[in-house]
Amino acid sequence: MKSIRNVLCLLLIPLAIISCSKRNMMSDSKKLTIGFSVATDTFILERWNKDISIFASTAKEMGADVLVQLSAGGTKEQIDQINYLLKQRIDVLVVIAHDMEMIAGVIKQAHDAGIPVVAYDRMIMNVPIDAYISFDNVEVGRLFGKALTSAVPRGKYLIVNGSVRDNNSFLVHNGLMEVLQPFISSGSVSIVQDIWLNEWSFDEALEKIGKVFDKTTNIDAISCGNDQIASAAIQVLAERRLAGKVAMVGQDADLISCQRVVEGTQLMTVYKPIAKLASRAAHLAITLAERKAFPYDLLMDNKSGTMISSYIEKPIAVYKENMEETVIRDGFHSREDIYRNIHVVKK
Repeated sequence: MKSIRNVLCLLLIPLAIISCSKRNMMSDSKKLTIGFSVATDTFILERWNKDISIFASTAKEMGADVLVQLSAGGTKEQIDQINYLLKQRIDVLVVIAHDMEMIAGVIKQAHDAGIPVVAYDRMIMNVPIDAYISFDNVEVGRLFGKALTSAVPRGKYLIVNGSVRDNNSFLVHNGLMEVLQPFISSGSVSIVQDIWLNEWSFDEALEKIGKVFDKTTNIDAISCGNDQIASAAIQVLAERRLAGKVAMVGQDADLISCQRVVEGTQLMTVYKPIAKLASRAAHLAITLAERKAFPYDLLMDNKSGTMISSYIEKPIAVYKENMEETVIRDGFHSREDIYRNIHVVKK
């Protein structure tokens, strides 16, 4: 994870430097400045670099600057960096929280200072915020359940959830169990183990999944919280010559997972159109900074006593059969890259 984090920082830091320089050069202008705090140690490079790049380019097109701060060491470091952003005369704060609850104090400081706060991709709990924008994470779980029960209507399931610090993990789990429960109640499906991770960590997932398979290989299906966790599961399966024999799902449509889907070692990945989310988030942030109305999709409870205006995009289940009209059509990954390991490239 350390090497992934270092590469991410190298890619994203230039964006932060450019934004900082632009802010210094235009300090006397009336341009809006968006502070963006990113908890990099909880996210994989491939997904996150896309979000930041699209968000920043959209904001720039709209005439706003984006000051990106990276938090590579956990919640304390992110709190310190948000405090730094609050001193930079930002007009709006966008946050991907490392911990959905521990960050509440510094978010309250921003809110009390009259700076609008947007929770990007994951909810911030126990404190009023101005907006939340993400994908329908309950639906992600439902898509997991539908894919697995269609492929394995009877069998033993392993569930590997994401970080317990991330509210999205619980939402995905809720959607998954909504689909699985009738199969469990009828005796068609049994849960071998329901694992929760402390972080979105490949290494942690590898260790915990490995311990399960050390005890039993009698597993027919695996639900993975994301594609990084799916990569860990694939490694465990490959070591036991079971890759392709166990139905497995994940989310994020990482390139390697899309390759596994067309190659047959991963059943499905949930594609979340990041371009749509990130560009909408940039519009939302600027509108809030200008104190204008931005109609919400629904109101959600973050246990703060105030319902949060929420903007929810739709996830898409991607199988081998619809790879062309989803991930490839949107330019998320190229056909050549996805079919790189297959001799005959799909036309």
